[in-house]
Amino acid sequence: MLRKVMLRDAVGLVIGHDLTKVVPGKSKEPVFRRGHVIKEEDLPELLSVGKEHVYVIELEEGEIHEEEAAIRIAKAIAGNNIEFSKPKEGRINLIAKTHGLLKINVPLLKAVNSLEEILVATLHNNTICHPGMIVAGTKIVPLYTTDVKLNEVETLCQTNGKIIVIKPIPKRKVGSVITGNEIYKGTIQDKFVAIIKRKCEALGSIIHHQIIVPDIADVIAQAVKEAKNKGCDIIVVCGGMSVDPDDVTVEGIKQSGAQIISYGAPVMPGAMFLYAILGGVPILGTPAAASYYHSTIFDLVLPRVLCGEKLNREDIVELGHGGLCLNCEQCTYPLCPFGK
Repeated sequence: MLRKVMLRDAVGLVIGHDLTKVVPGKSKEPVFRRGHVIKEEDLPELLSVGKEHVYVIELEEGEIHEEEAAIRIAKAIAGNNIEFSKPKEGRINLIAKTHGLLKINVPLLKAVNSLEEILVATLHNNTICHPGMIVAGTKIVPLYTTDVKLNEVETLCQTNGKIIVIKPIPKRKVGSVITGNEIYKGTIQDKFVAIIKRKCEALGSIIHHQIIVPDIADVIAQAVKEAKNKGCDIIVVCGGMSVDPDDVTVEGIKQSGAQIISYGAPVMPGAMFLYAILGGVPILGTPAAASYYHSTIFDLVLPRVLCGEKLNREDIVELGHGGLCLNCEQCTYPLCPFGK
């Protein structure tokens, strides 16, 4: 429990919680930390932040201070490749230890946040992370909570898994099949190869095999099978994905023997995206939009496939929520799922 003490009587007592000083537009930092023993010379500073009294916490059996509570919550919700900051104003940050893909158990996150007094905030599911990046924060609302309440959090996570995990992105061998008579004949310059190469290499993978083929379905089919036979872990087929009669890429992928999981996606740009599987190898049918928009559905799906996720139709359908990219010239939204 809290005991309120007038400032003039507080010298020699231990502060029970961080006392924050706010300088508008400049800073918001603790002026004194929990555990600080108040000295006579501290009184003017405490008065300057509007403190005419302080609170001393005298915990009863079964009561847990906010800092210890935050530590227990962080340990309960964090999975692989996560480390913690030190408590500050009752909050602990969860920090990425490696480059990878952030995976959030959204239903479990909602369940934990539904418990009174418990707060967990995260970045978006499937955000690409780098070492040192803050991916979540946790604290409790009051200065102290009960052991019973924290046991609820711990039991939920023991039963349903961790809320936050970072999956390292393995190095994969990517095959690139570029379709189009105009590119094959050299009428226009290909843009896909450089774009796909740059985006794969940024995630640690390599272009293992690439080929440019004309708009002939059986030739496309043979190129797809060749990429698989050469040991590609993922095959990216670019161009000819629309419903125009001259676009036969989808038919070529079908003729390769691949199983079409989804054709068409509620993401713009990149609506004519195709996802298929050929003998366990994922195929990303990437529409022409990827050659001139800086971010498309390709940027949403590629990291997940590189991590070994086997997507289904429902996974593609769910991309519609947040699937409208404004393709800002200078993207200022740091959590944009499309990236920058």
